[in-house]
Amino acid sequence: MPAREKIGVVVSNKMQKTVVVAVENRVAHPKYGKIVVKTKKFKAHDEENCCQEGDLVRITETRPLSRTKRWRVAEIIREVKKL
Repeated sequence: MPAREKIGVVVSNKMQKTVVVAVENRVAHPKYGKIVVKTKKFKAHDEENCCQEGDLVRITETRPLSRTKRWRVAEIIREVKKL
């Protein structure tokens, strides 16, 4: 069974070798049918500390790396412009 993958935006890179990635999920409301955007944050392992806030990244599921870290950054899809 392949590892699960998610695509999201880096919202924090203040920790060493760890980034927080916000993943948006659009679902229809069960009763009213309106599309609702739900956001969930995942902590992901970033070995080289190369991710910046605002980057679009793909994360993959991995073995537990710490108490809250179960994902790792597979690739940076789009980098934010550095000023």
